[in-house]
Amino acid sequence: MTEFFVDIAPVRFEGPDSANPLAFRHYDPDEMVMGKRMEDHLRFAVAYWHSFAWEGGDPFGGQTLIRPWQPQDDMARARVKADAAFEMFDILGQPYFCWHDADIRPEAATFAESLRNFEEIIDYFLEKMENRKTRLLWGTANMFSHRRWMAGAATNPDPDVFAYAAATVKACMDATHRMGGQNYVLWGGREGYETLLNTDMGRELDHMGRFLNMVVDYKHKIGFKGAILVEPKPQEPSKHQYDFDAATCIGFLRKYGLEGEVKLNLEQGHAILAGHSFEHEIAVAAAEGMLGSIDMNRNDYQSGWDTDQFPNNVPEVALCYYHILRAGGFRTGGTNFDAKLRRQSLDAFDLIAAHVGGMDICARGLKAAAAMIEDGGLEAALRDRYAGWDSDHGQGVLESDLDSLFARVLAGEIDPQPRSGRQEMLENHVNRFV
Repeated sequence: MTEFFVDIAPVRFEGPDSANPLAFRHYDPDEMVMGKRMEDHLRFAVAYWHSFAWEGGDPFGGQTLIRPWQPQDDMARARVKADAAFEMFDILGQPYFCWHDADIRPEAATFAESLRNFEEIIDYFLEKMENRKTRLLWGTANMFSHRRWMAGAATNPDPDVFAYAAATVKACMDATHRMGGQNYVLWGGREGYETLLNTDMGRELDHMGRFLNMVVDYKHKIGFKGAILVEPKPQEPSKHQYDFDAATCIGFLRKYGLEGEVKLNLEQGHAILAGHSFEHEIAVAAAEGMLGSIDMNRNDYQSGWDTDQFPNNVPEVALCYYHILRAGGFRTGGTNFDAKLRRQSLDAFDLIAAHVGGMDICARGLKAAAAMIEDGGLEAALRDRYAGWDSDHGQGVLESDLDSLFARVLAGEIDPQPRSGRQEMLENHVNRFV
């Protein structure tokens, strides 16, 4: 036991009537949903950075979260942090976790020293994983916090920074591979611009495309069987990020010949920042066969930035899992809680309670989504709305040409009559399940 999670017992499923704040009311990992265990559907993961590296600061105030492993500046404290992390995974029964390299090892004076720290903590992780079920959902490189990344990583105007980024990603991919990671993620927080006055956008996009091709080539070289994922976000910390949203990323991947190699890691909060709903982003990726994994959280709708709060809206979450289930569910991906405590939530109890609540919300959403699919009402409404396209007439329209269709409309042979979209009825239908 560490000094942090004292007197907190492993969380158990106690059912919806439980009054225990540290019990699952809806998340029963062994419950069967559409023929699969709930745990295997949701594939939950803890985010190492928000749970163990974040100190509670904001633009107007400093650290509020005091932890036994702070300051995070030497390997002894990195091991204490790892001890606490795996203790929390045990308490929650977590099947997966995720990390950035900078979350788990202290930064040193040189790349070689930082790499030694990184490899040492990876060895420590592997020791801890020997007798646990917890595995790595994905690893990634933090290429946005250190000042070297202030003008980007793959899109930096300095080729030496591009090379440093390549070395960093190689090390992180090697570690992810060693740990049996299911995916490797790239999020380009600084891959964008602050002003176009000093930005050659075409060159930067080409360099980012080249970098991602290098990543894919290295994946195949080392025999990594997991998925390569990119994560959309429109802005913050950059004024504009090149991976703005799912559609933008898909266009980028196609431009650089990567559509068969790379999928998307989608985040609720990033969707909101881009002016979309989360189910929109999931539906876009699923329609193109590029849905990889999700980061589950929420934003405060009164704030204009990425607040990374734990999810608490069952109707929103249900629609997200509805589209995930329609797409066949997760393969290598899962549900990573890219969410952090509020800066006034100081205690170990709060960290466990936040994850318990988030897991319960996702479980309720998953069960509602499965019930909607099994009911079939939404699918039936879709079939009815698009039935005309399945007829001989509809297929004939698709196979025709402008001249022929013009002649048929002019002759009055085709005279469309609008039909109700039944939106309110469908919204009422969804509310039966949530």
